[in-house]
Amino acid sequence: MASPPPEIAVPVGEEEEDMQVDEGDAFDIPSKNASHDRLRRWRQAALVLNASRRFRYTLDLEREGEKENLRRMIRAHAQVIRAVFLFKKAGQKELGESYNGTEVESLSQGFPIDRKKLVMLNRDHDAIILQEVGGVSGLSDLLKSNLHRGINSNEEDLLKRTELFGANTYPHKKRKSIWSFVFEACRDLTLVILMVAAAISLSLGMATEGVKDGWYDGGSIFFAVFLVIFVTATSDYRQSLQFQHLNEEKQNIQVEVIRGGKRIGASIFDLVVGDVVPLKIGDQIPADGVLISGHSLAIDESSMTGESKTVHKDQKAPMLMSGCKVADGYGSLLVRLNGVATLIGVVGLSVAGVVLVVLWLRYFTGHSNNPDGTTEFVAGTTGAKQGFMGAIRIFTIAVTIVVVAVPEGLPLAVTLTLAYSMRKMMRDKALVRRLSSCETMGSATTICSDKTGTLTLNKMTVVEVYLSETKLNPCDNTGLMSSSVASLLIEGIAQNTAGAVFSPEDGGAAEVTGSPTEKAILSWGLKIGMDFNDVRSRSSVLRVLPFNSVKKCGGVAVQVLVLASCKSWLSIDGSAHPMSSDKYNELKRSIDDMAMSSLRCIAFAYCPWELRMVPKEDLDKWQLPEDNLTLLGMVGIKDPCRPGVRDAVQLCSAAGVKVWMVTGDNVETAKAIALECGILNANDVESETIVIEGKVFREMPESAREDVADKIKVMGRSSPNDKLLLVQALKRKGHVVAVTGDGTNDTPALHEADIGLSMGISGTEVAKESSDIIILDDDFTSVVKVVRWGRSVYANIQKFIQFQLTLNVAALVINVVAAVSSGDVPLNAVELLWVNLIMDTLGALALATEPPTDSLMKRHPVGRREPLVTNIMWRNLFIQAIYQILVLLVFNFHGKRIFHLHNESLEHADKIKNTFVFNAFVFCQIFNEFNAREPEEKNVFRGVMGNHLFMGIVGITTVLQTLIVEFLGKFFGTVRLGWKLWLFSVAIGAVSWPLAYLGKSIPVLARPFQDYFKHCFSGRRKRQDEEQGGKS
Repeated sequence: MASPPPEIAVPVGEEEEDMQVDEGDAFDIPSKNASHDRLRRWRQAALVLNASRRFRYTLDLEREGEKENLRRMIRAHAQVIRAVFLFKKAGQKELGESYNGTEVESLSQGFPIDRKKLVMLNRDHDAIILQEVGGVSGLSDLLKSNLHRGINSNEEDLLKRTELFGANTYPHKKRKSIWSFVFEACRDLTLVILMVAAAISLSLGMATEGVKDGWYDGGSIFFAVFLVIFVTATSDYRQSLQFQHLNEEKQNIQVEVIRGGKRIGASIFDLVVGDVVPLKIGDQIPADGVLISGHSLAIDESSMTGESKTVHKDQKAPMLMSGCKVADGYGSLLVRLNGVATLIGVVGLSVAGVVLVVLWLRYFTGHSNNPDGTTEFVAGTTGAKQGFMGAIRIFTIAVTIVVVAVPEGLPLAVTLTLAYSMRKMMRDKALVRRLSSCETMGSATTICSDKTGTLTLNKMTVVEVYLSETKLNPCDNTGLMSSSVASLLIEGIAQNTAGAVFSPEDGGAAEVTGSPTEKAILSWGLKIGMDFNDVRSRSSVLRVLPFNSVKKCGGVAVQVLVLASCKSWLSIDGSAHPMSSDKYNELKRSIDDMAMSSLRCIAFAYCPWELRMVPKEDLDKWQLPEDNLTLLGMVGIKDPCRPGVRDAVQLCSAAGVKVWMVTGDNVETAKAIALECGILNANDVESETIVIEGKVFREMPESAREDVADKIKVMGRSSPNDKLLLVQALKRKGHVVAVTGDGTNDTPALHEADIGLSMGISGTEVAKESSDIIILDDDFTSVVKVVRWGRSVYANIQKFIQFQLTLNVAALVINVVAAVSSGDVPLNAVELLWVNLIMDTLGALALATEPPTDSLMKRHPVGRREPLVTNIMWRNLFIQAIYQILVLLVFNFHGKRIFHLHNESLEHADKIKNTFVFNAFVFCQIFNEFNAREPEEKNVFRGVMGNHLFMGIVGITTVLQTLIVEFLGKFFGTVRLGWKLWLFSVAIGAVSWPLAYLGKSIPVLARPFQDYFKHCFSGRRKRQDEEQGGKS
C-alpha cells in the first residue's frame, strides 16, 4: 500500500490534536488515535485495488460505524429511561405533597388519596395508577390500612369510610308500586270483557230505566270486578314484598375480614374501603380490590367476562373483581371500592261457549221468559235496544262462567303456599333459593348427606397423637419430644394453613380462625408451644400446594393417604429410620384404631429439599414432592355427632326417605359415625355393598353402579366425582334425590341432584350458588324440617286443587243445566264473581297456609311419577260435587213448590228461590273448605283452631255473605231470606261434613284414575296408526 502523498492537506484541528505532546515527558509518545472521519478520507483519497484484502489488518470502519450507532441508540434509550424515572419521581413527589396538603378539594377528607384516582383505578384496572400510588403497599398506606392487621374496627372509622367512599352495595331496581299490580290485574282478558259488558249494561240501563234504577246491574258488575282486581293486586303486592325480602337475605353473604389483626365475620354489605379480606377456594370475591398476596390463586371470572377460563392472579395481575369465584389457591384482598289448570280452563271455556250459543238461540227464538212470565224477545215487536240489552246480559253470564271455570286461583295458591313456607322455613334455618325446590323436597326419596358438619357438630379437637411408635398421653405432652421433632411439627402446622391465630394485646387467650380441621390442629399446636406469628416470620414460603379433595393432601399437612408415600419415619428422639413393612402395618393399625373410634386421622410428613434444587423461575409450576417423605406423626381428631341427628334419621326412615352418608373420611371412621347416627345397624357393618369405598364404586360399570346404588348406605373415602356418580345412578333408578354439600367440588352433585342443599356456615359461595336451598345452621335436623315443609307445600296445593275443582264442577254443571233447560241461570254475573273471589283468593289464603303436621312424615314420599290429583282426591271431589249439583238443581227447578211460594208474585218467587240457591251454594263451599283440609283423614277439625288465618277467612266469608244477602240486594240481585231459609241454607252446607266422613270409608283403586284415560287414548291412537298403516 503506497504512503500518503505529502501534499495532501490535513485539517488544522486534527493536526494540532495529533501533534500535541506532554511537555513534562519528552519520551511519552502519544497514540495517534486518528478519528474515523480522517481515516475514511485517507482511504477515499487513494485508489486501491482489492481494498477488502489490502485493509484486512486495519480498522474495519463499517463495523466500527455500526458499533457506534448501537452505542448511540443505547445511550438514547438510557436517557429516555432516566427521563421517565425522573418524571415519575417528580410526579410521585408532587402527588405525595398534594396528598399531604389539606387544601386540595379532590382529596377524600382525612385520607390522603384522590377519590377520582381511586375510581379510575377501580374502573379501568390501571396498573400505572397503582404504581403511581406506590403499589399495593402505597395504596394501603393512603387508605390508612395495614396489609397484615387490616383497618381499625372502630365504629366511627367504619362510618367515616362508608360516608367518604360509599357502601359495598349496588343500586337496586325501583320496587314496583301497588298501582302496577292493579294495572296488571286489570289486563286480565275475562275481567276486561266483563268491564266492557258492564259499561254497555250501565249505559243502556240508565238510558231505558233512568239513572236512579238503571245503574244497578252494570254498577254491581263494575263493583265486583274492581273488588276482584283490588284483592288480586293486594295479594300479589304482598307476595312481591316477601320475595324481595327473601332475595335480600339470599344476597347477604357473610365473609371473613381482618380488622385490628383479628379475623371476624361480617356481611358483604358492611365491607368498607381499606378492609383486608382473606380468600380461599370456593369464596366469592366480595368487593373490587387489589391482591395483597396469594398462592396458586386462580379466579373464575366467567360471571363478569363470560369466559369460562380461570385466570391466575399474582402481583403482575393483581386486580380482583367483585362477584368472581376463587377456583383454586388462597390469598388476601385489599378492598378498594365498593297441567290441571289448563285442562279445566279449556273445559270451562268450551262449556261457556255452548251456554252462550244455547241462551242466544233460546232468547232470539222466543223460548226465554221475563220474571213476570212474558216472552223476553218477540221478533218484530221487541225494540232493538231491549233486544241488545238481553243479548248483552246473556253474554255477561257466559263470560262470568268462564271466570268461574278457569282456575285462576291455582297459581295464586301455589305462590301463596310457597311464600308462606319460605318465610316459615327461614325460622327453621333454611333459606330457599329456588321456589320449585320447596315442592320437590316433599317428593324426595333419598338424601345423600355429608358427614362433617351435617351429621356431626363440626367442632373438632385433637384427642389422640402418635409420634412414630409412641402415643402421647396427654396429647400436649411435649416432654417426650426432642426439640428437632417439635420444631418440625410446629413449623409444618404454622406454615401449612389458611387459618390464623390472634393474640390479644392484653395477654388473653389466643383466638384461632380457619376451617374446623385447621382450628383443631392450630389449637393443638398452641398447646405444644407454637408461637404462630413468630414461626411464620422466620421462614418464607416458596410454594403452596392447596388442599385437594382428590389427592387428600395439601402442602405439608396431609391425610392418611400420605402413609403410603413415606419411605422413612422419624422417632421421638429425632432420628430417622427406614419404613419397613412391619412398621407400616403397625402404623396402619394405629390409624384403623383411631378410625374405628370415629376419629378423623391426619398425618404429618416432611421431605428435606436443597435450595439449589428449587427452580428460580415459574415457581407456580413447580410440583412439590409427594414421594420419599419422612413421617413425623399422626393425630386423631374427634368430631362428635350432632344431638338429635339419630332421631332425625329414624324419622326419615319412617317417612320412607332413605339416608345415605357420603364422606371423604376413612371407611372405618365412616362406619363408626354411621352407627352412631343410626344410618347403619350392627348387621350392616360387614356388608361390602352397604358400606363401600368410593374407588370401588367408581370403577364399577354403569349397570353395576345402578344395581348397587339402592343398597349403599355409606360411601367412605369418596371424591366429589363419586358423589356425582351416585346421584346419577339413583336418578336413573327413579329416585328423587336430595344432596348436601359444602365445598366447591360438590357443585356438580348439587347441580345434578333434584334438590341441592348447601351449608350456610361451612359452605363456600360457589356451592351456595349451585344449590336450591341453603341450610343456615348446617344441621341434618334442619334438612328433615325442609322435607316436612316440602311435603306440606305439596299437600296444601293438593288441598286447594280438591276444593277448587269441586267448586268448578258444581258451578259449571248447575249453570249449564239450568241455562239449557230453562233459559236462565240461578247464579247471575255478580254472584259468580263473588264465588270466584271465594274460590281464588280467600280459598287460596285459607288452604295454602296450612302449617305442616306430624302425619306428613308418616306417609311415603310421592315419588317422581305420582299424579298431582290422586284417586282419593277424585273420590272426595265427585262425592261433594254430585251432592251439590243434585240438591241445588232440585231447589232450582222445584224451589217454589218446596218453599210454598205460590202466593208470591212470579218475579219475587224467582228471586227468593235464586237467592236461596246462591246462599246454599256459598255455604257448601264454606263447609267444604274444612273437608279440603284433610283429604285422607276423617277428622277434618284436627288442629283447625290453631290455624287462625283459616278460621278468620271462614268468618270473614260468612259475614260478607250475610251482608250481601241481607243488605246488598240491589247490587247482587238478591232478596232477604227468612230465618228458616237461612238455617236451611246452612244445613245444606253442613251435610257435606258427614258426607265426607262416610265417603272416606269408600276404598279407591291403586291405579291412578288418569291412567284409564291414557289407556283409552293410547288404544285409540294405536288403532288409528294400524288403520293408516294398513291403508298405506
